[in-house]
Amino acid sequence: SSLRLHSIMLQQPARLSFANIFSSHEDVVFHDFSLSEIAQEQGISRQGVHDLIKRCDRILAGYEQKLKLVEKFRRTQKMAGEIQGLLDEYTKKKEPDLLTRARVLAGKIGEE
Repeated sequence: SSLRLHSIMLQQPARLSFANIFSSHEDVVFHDFSLSEIAQEQGISRQGVHDLIKRCDRILAGYEQKLKLVEKFRRTQKMAGEIQGLLDEYTKKKEPDLLTRARVLAGKIGEE
């Protein structure tokens, strides 16, 4: 399977750049294209597209493991929700401490 993918990549190097790999992955995930549709468009086999998609999944998983972007995004979302709650509470109570707490959280988001 990886030999087949390698030979496909050697035959058509311009077509199978990382941009094309990620584009194919995006087409499957976001645009609901079938492997056959992508294979026809790229001029490769369905198995070749499948292998490229799996490769892309591994690459993206590796990036996520190193960068922790999803984890950071969830923390940021949580802090943004807390800030919104503090500001809503400030609007009702006008307690300056609530603004201070919101600013501290906003600063933490900036550090992410």
